[in-house]
Amino acid sequence: MDKSGPTDKSGLYEMDLSQVAWEKSSYSLANGDCVEVAQLPGGAVALRDSKNPDRAPLRFAASEWSAFRRGVQAGELHG
Repeated sequence: MDKSGPTDKSGLYEMDLSQVAWEKSSYSLANGDCVEVAQLPGGAVALRDSKNPDRAPLRFAASEWSAFRRGVQAGELHG
């Protein structure tokens, strides 16, 4: 897969995801309530609900995904 990636958010939604590898955490339960992640070119990611894999996944640029991960690791998203 090309690692350069799209340069803008609209390019993420133009990408064909039919051949990407979807992964879920080994900590996920067997009941199927999981979020799956696919690594995209340029550090972008796509997220989908494992119960509804045919629904359109969300897509995040590398900078958005990094900011989200930093927030989780810093405990900023507790509710």
